Amino acid sequence: MEWPARLCGLWALLLCAGGGGGGGGAAPTETQPPVTNLSVSVENLCTVIWTWNPPEGASSNCSLWYFSHFGDKQDKKIAPETRRSIEVPLNERICLQVGSQCSTNESEKPSILVEKCISPPEGDPESAVTELQCIWHNLSYMKCSWLPGRNTSPDTNYTLYYWHRSLEKIHQCENIFREGQYFGCSFDLTKVKDSSFEQHSVQIMVKDNAGKIKPSFNIVPLTSRVKPDPPHIKNLSFHNDDLYVQWENPQNFISRCLFYEVEVNNSQTETHNVFYHWKKYDIYEKQTKEETDSVVLIENLKKASQ
Repeated sequence: MEWPARLCGLWALLLCAGGGGGGGGAAPTETQPPVTNLSVSVENLCTVIWTWNPPEGASSNCSLWYFSHFGDKQDKKIAPETRRSIEVPLNERICLQVGSQCSTNESEKPSILVEKCISPPEGDPESAVTELQCIWHNLSYMKCSWLPGRNTSPDTNYTLYYWHRSLEKIHQCENIFREGQYFGCSFDLTKVKDSSFEQHSVQIMVKDNAGKIKPSFNIVPLTSRVKPDPPHIKNLSFHNDDLYVQWENPQNFISRCLFYEVEVNNSQTETHNVFYHWKKYDIYEKQTKEETDSVVLIENLKKASQ
């Protein structure tokens, strides 16, 4: 008896779906052994690096991937590398948990997670400096300031260290100063030709020479703490009730990097007791060959007698 062609095709399809008479579902992924020799170290001032070795006795059919996250399951990551790093101020304890698995699927259950932590330097927390902050002035130097800790001697001699990716080693800031209650230090920081330089950060640490206070750390993103110098006013003129202000950009900046604010205060003439109130202004740019000057046109000046 001959089987119809369609029936033969259906019979072959059923055989494939049934797995040749074996069990119905696919076998669950095998859980791998945990990673080994997990260690942690610190480079520069605030770069924390974890490294580990592959698990012993892993399945030969498994292409190993490593699942990791920081405390409270933050910043989950699945990658083939046996290392992970983070740039973080070492003012608090930070831990990393790592496990091995055979795929990039986050729903796959990894091996037993192995944890390694690093703690901040020892010392009285009340002795560490507070309100540590830094500003990059005019893309030429960085100025940092801080307040002494509560449990600090008035004659404490502070030292500030800094590092960024363009430096081969950690540098010490030499220009320590005091302004009122604040201490501070400034160091040269000029923009380099590296196109990614502005995406970098500066790592900062402040401690004392005698080692009596707890070190304090900070990471300063270069793009978020920039303060340009004031522009240089080239021309100020007043014609037909319109005021014109022309200025040059601060050194080291191009025009498209800056937003300008123009504030015109009420003024009183010596001969007439009259105040001028600026009601409206527009900002536009005037292109020249070598530089960009910005010109403000302030219109509708109305005089109001007092």
